[in-house]
Amino acid sequence: MAIVYLCLGSNSGDRLKFIEQAVSFLNLAENIKIVRTTALYETEPWGVKNQNWFLNMIVEIKTNLKAQDLLLKCLNIEKTLGRNREKEQKWGERPIDIDIIFYDKEIINTEILTVPHPRMHERAFVLVPLLELIPDFIHPVLHKSVSELYDDLQEVENVMLYGTRGMLDE
Repeated sequence: MAIVYLCLGSNSGDRLKFIEQAVSFLNLAENIKIVRTTALYETEPWGVKNQNWFLNMIVEIKTNLKAQDLLLKCLNIEKTLGRNREKEQKWGERPIDIDIIFYDKEIINTEILTVPHPRMHERAFVLVPLLELIPDFIHPVLHKSVSELYDDLQEVENVMLYGTRGMLDE
């Protein structure tokens, strides 16, 4: 069984409901067992700034699916929840996004899948929740721990525990 880390994100519609539904679909999926999840984080958009903030979390799963088959299952969950990749702006708003961040310690480069996720080390919204679960995990390409990758971030977008963002205004 492979241990896999998925990053879930949503910034359109009922963000919390989309995240909960995605977790539920993963939990019900054949050959996937959810091991643990992180807290929910509200995160500043990355890439395209003028859009709603995201809700993000990391889900740790065990699976005997090959990485490409897991990707197809994740894409099917996205489609079921209303995502249309053909019509959306790159890094724009979406009801749900499910990215494979790590698949064990494998390095995968195919036309449809790159693992570890090629930009995860640039994104606080991925690294902050990963710090909850696997701060000492070594990135198999960059040979740095999740903690070291976080310390190396150049531009850090705001990442806050869900429900605490309004406290900035007080």
